[in-house]
Amino acid sequence: METTIGAGEFKAKCLQLLDAVADRRESLVITKRGRPVARLVPIAPEKELFGALAGSVLDESDIVAPIDVEWDAAA
Repeated sequence: METTIGAGEFKAKCLQLLDAVADRRESLVITKRGRPVARLVPIAPEKELFGALAGSVLDESDIVAPIDVEWDAAA
């Protein structure tokens, strides 16, 4: 359920409303003269960089061992 607030009230309570949207994870519709003009939405939390690829390796074979196939690098 979206909360609706007038632009004048939003201007007076902007910082408090930003915190409320971030905490409740719900959007806020801002109106001007009763018509919706903007929507304040929470952004998705950033994923932590360290460990972001954990569990994504499918094959852990030796990648530096020579292979048994001959190939011509000049071709």
